[in-house]
Amino acid sequence: MATITGETTRAYNDLVELNKTAAKGYQEAAEGVSSPDLKAKLSQFSQQRAQFASELSQSARQFGISPEDESTVEGALTDAAAAVHRGWINIKSAITGQDDSAILGECETGDATALQGYETALKSNELPAQARSVIEKQHSEILSTKNWITGQKGR
Repeated sequence: MATITGETTRAYNDLVELNKTAAKGYQEAAEGVSSPDLKAKLSQFSQQRAQFASELSQSARQFGISPEDESTVEGALTDAAAAVHRGWINIKSAITGQDDSAILGECETGDATALQGYETALKSNELPAQARSVIEKQHSEILSTKNWITGQKGR
């Protein structure tokens, strides 16, 4: 079994928090858009991110890490930034009169932030292979979502 370091613990903690926050953000975005199809897709992304958080928590527990019980300065900062981002979705939708494109822009920004968190975690040479595999798969799916959202903004 790989040696679990503070760096691995921090990666799990931060990514679980990012995904919990993204799940909330996508749900709020879904509530703010006017298009029924877009509402359904954003709700689907919310469920996906909740699933990602669950997968990461399960993976972490296999290494003796309990992300729900752990707290790091970096994780707290990530969560604070994400909370601010969710606020922007609310503010922007109110200001723009629920403009779907503006809300999608905020989702795109949130995914860019999430991708940075994943890329930071993947830079660690200490991640066990199993953890790296889960994180790489989720990174790829988030990138795909971000690209989809970018394509939808101009419609």
